[in-house]
Amino acid sequence: MSRVAAAVHVVTTDGPSGLAGFTATAVTPVTDEPASLLVCVNTAARSAQALLANGVFCVNVLSGPDQALANIFAGRTELQGPDRFSEGEWDKLVTGAPALVTSLVSFDCRLNDARVVATHHVIIGEIVSIRLGEAKPALVYQRRLYHEL
Repeated sequence: MSRVAAAVHVVTTDGPSGLAGFTATAVTPVTDEPASLLVCVNTAARSAQALLANGVFCVNVLSGPDQALANIFAGRTELQGPDRFSEGEWDKLVTGAPALVTSLVSFDCRLNDARVVATHHVIIGEIVSIRLGEAKPALVYQRRLYHEL
């Protein structure tokens, strides 16, 4: 799978179970009506537990200049938990999940379904709000390296 190029996202959540987020490449649209998307995340991730408990999340599609945020939310720096949000510029859309101001697009979602498949949660969210960002090169991940497209 490392040979498959994939867009890079930061998936965020906030609510009673706290502020959390993670980097994901396993994101895809599911349906048009209602608009929904799918996110996969390891069951061991603390952020996954917060997302499931909060019932809301925002999928932020990263641009090339957001590579440092991809590393932060992938756990490749000393920043952990809510401290990860000290980097980047964040606001909120409808659900209250953090939306990255510099993202190419932010999909604000309410949890619709979640299932465990082997080592991962397969999470489906209904999109309740979309914000389009500035058009700029997308950040993709292939062969364990970031690239701009």
